[in-house]
Amino acid sequence: MTTNNTSILVSADQLSTFISSALQSAGLPDQDAIKVAGLMADADLQGSDGHGVIRLPQYVKRILAGGINTRPNIRVVTERAAMAVVDGDNGMGHLVMSHAVDIAIEKARTAGVAWVGARASNHAGPASLYVRKPIEQNMIALYFAVGNANHLPPWGGMDMLLSTNPIAVGIPAGSEPAVVLDMATTVAAYGKVKAKAKRGEQMPEGWMIDRQGKPLLDPKRADEGFLLPIGGHKGYGLALIVGLLAGTLNGAAMGRDVVDFNHDHVTPTNTGQSVLVIDLQAFGDPAAFKSSIDHLVRDLRSSERLPNVERIWLPGEQSHLRRQTYSAQGIPLSAPMLADLVVLAAELKIAPLVTNQA
Repeated sequence: MTTNNTSILVSADQLSTFISSALQSAGLPDQDAIKVAGLMADADLQGSDGHGVIRLPQYVKRILAGGINTRPNIRVVTERAAMAVVDGDNGMGHLVMSHAVDIAIEKARTAGVAWVGARASNHAGPASLYVRKPIEQNMIALYFAVGNANHLPPWGGMDMLLSTNPIAVGIPAGSEPAVVLDMATTVAAYGKVKAKAKRGEQMPEGWMIDRQGKPLLDPKRADEGFLLPIGGHKGYGLALIVGLLAGTLNGAAMGRDVVDFNHDHVTPTNTGQSVLVIDLQAFGDPAAFKSSIDHLVRDLRSSERLPNVERIWLPGEQSHLRRQTYSAQGIPLSAPMLADLVVLAAELKIAPLVTNQA
């Protein structure tokens, strides 16, 4: 009998095909569904399992409830030489942010640097997805977002007025993997809590506390407590600043205006995101810069380790290795996740997900 700890392997293509079929059945145009599906499968391919296919039932429910615009007019509403604000018209966040990143890359080619913000967007998956494309263009990228539900109170408080508000930074390297930092401003992203709940696993102490300040370990009781910020009051301050840059600056939701899309499938979220892109060419020879990154990475990796530490990791290396492993062997999906996808396929009257194992 299959247990919650059993994983079935699927290829990225199999997963993307299924996601695309589900989104098309729910009402997304074919090309939009294919684009979103590719990004969602890419999230799982790099091990960001809290933001990949696990979100599909939620996305579909929101689309069918009318909470997402399936035919958005994604457009620039404010623009200068090195900046723009994009209105996503309540479209899928993956589409809105892909458009915003493309604009930022083109502007950075001319201005050397570009900041593009988005409003009226939606959940867009893991932050690192949107720093990878600039990396491929010899550019540095920084991404900021307001999370899609508030799970963090101000330091010392109990009212959940802030979200996990993630940050991602992508820096190109030469022969080494790019340095890619992707982090929530909380100890754990809420997507990781959802993934733990789906797999029937407990959370480690330090992720969440309840309203009496005691450790909360059962992810299925997450609504009874709140996430903890990284670094105590410093993480709270960082979450606030990220929210101001990605939300308030763009005219997007922040604080009490954030819609909890885990429980409200109808109200537009007005999610805010921002991306800053820096063209290496504007600062000198990109090859020389990337060579310097390689040297630094190797110095860090080969530096003296504490006892019982097998390896010093750089940001993004583990995701890079998972991407290589999962590309060759398949993406592991838990039995409960697969069961949910079987139910979803039946509801949408589409072919079930093809897997690599019986």
